[in-house]
Parts: sequence; structure tokens; C-alpha cells
Amino acid sequence: MTLHIVTFTRSTPDTAAKVEVDGSGNVVWDAANVVNPWDEYALEEAIVQAKNTGGKATVIAVGDDSHEEALKHSLAMGLNEAIRVTEESANMGDSLIWSTLAAGAVQKLGDVQLAIFGKEAIDTQTDQHIYQTARKLGWTVLSFVSKILELDADAGTIKVERAVEHGKQTVTAKLPVVISVVKGINEPRYPSFIGIRKASKATIPVWGASDLGIELPQAPTEVLSYENPPARDITTEIIEGATIEEKATKLVDKLLEEKVL
Repeated sequence: MTLHIVTFTRSTPDTAAKVEVDGSGNVVWDAANVVNPWDEYALEEAIVQAKNTGGKATVIAVGDDSHEEALKHSLAMGLNEAIRVTEESANMGDSLIWSTLAAGAVQKLGDVQLAIFGKEAIDTQTDQHIYQTARKLGWTVLSFVSKILELDADAGTIKVERAVEHGKQTVTAKLPVVISVVKGINEPRYPSFIGIRKASKATIPVWGASDLGIELPQAPTEVLSYENPPARDITTEIIEGATIEEKATKLVDKLLEEKVL
């Protein structure tokens, strides 16, 4: 059995970018977009597992054309195919809408047995879309995977190591499954020059809800507006002292005075 693996990616602001709300109420930042850092581990794992099993790996982005560069980066790394899924009339910021489109794309592909996500989306600081996608598909979900120990396409099984609070957990499940991976699972590769040139010429298909044969639910959330956080009045005090011990004593006294300790 040839294993078809799907992974997901998105473009996000650089973590060093200064993000703010402009005068028109739009969120803007002062740096170029990057691939969601957590996704890089999912992309790498999809490439590795597809190669190890003689299968193929497809990358999907859900959202507008701002995610095109993340898809081309993925192709340059070595993903076999890329697809973007969007619906202009829908609230693409809602995770239920997102997961419905994501699950619809996986089902349209038809032969997918493994979906790999990065641990979370760094811009929204959430991973709920992973579990919602798994629920929409009706698949088992294994989160915080630190290592894929065995992946047997013919037997239809997967064994993984999960990073849990007090150690590691080994879990076996039947395919198809959704997994989310953590940082230690691999070392993401850099795209090759040939890969970058090939990806730059790629035409990425765009699917909407009608292409997937699905109806989107009513989004349960709505963004009314964005606002910058209130400015904070911050003062800095340098603690002087002849020795480290004297400085530490003064610091502790100050913390007790301010009732921090």
C-alpha cells in the first residue's frame, strides 16, 4: 500500500516583528511573513516518512493568497504537491471554518492515511484547529509526538512516542490518524537552490467549498475589532551595591516592600 501523507502550513508574522493596530483598525507588522515555525517540523516529518514508506506527501494551506509563500517554501523543501483551500465569503479566522475546509480537502484527496500538524499556530497561539480537523475526519488524534517509532502502511498501524508532562509515552494506533509534532522530532532541512527554482514555477491549485462538495457551518465567532493594548507606565530602577550580596539583599527588601514576595 502506498502511503499518502498530508501536512499543513501557514504564513505568520516573524516572531521578531512589531505587531500593532493601525489607524484603520487593521493589524499590521514591520517584517515579512515566515513559515509558521512549528510547521517546519511537520513538513520535514512528512517528507521523511513519505520517503521511508515509498509514499508521497502533500502540503495544504487554508486561507488567502498570503499563504502562497509558505506553500512554495514547502515545495522547495521537498513536498510532492501543494494545495491552497479558501472561501472568500467565509470567516477564515474561525477555527471551525478552518477545520471544516481542512478536513474537506483531506477527504477530497481520498487516499490519505496520515495528517501531520505542527504543535500550534504561532500567530494565534492555538492548537484547537488540529483537534477539530481530526473530529471532522473521524480520525484518532495523537498530540505532542516527539518521535514516530513505526509506520506500517500495509498493516495500517503507527507507533509514536509522545512528550508528556512527566516523561514520554509510547502509543500505538490504527491508521488513519492525525498527529501533532513537537520541536525535538527532527531538524528541518533548508530548501535547495534547485528546489527553490522548481517551486517558484509551480502552479498551486486553489479549492473552495464547492470544489470540496461541502457546506460550511455558521462561524460561532466573529471579530468585532482589534485594539492595541493600553500603554503601560514603566519605570526602571538600578539597584546599587558594593557586592552581589548587598544588591541581592536590597532587591529582596524592595520586592517585600512592593508585596511581590
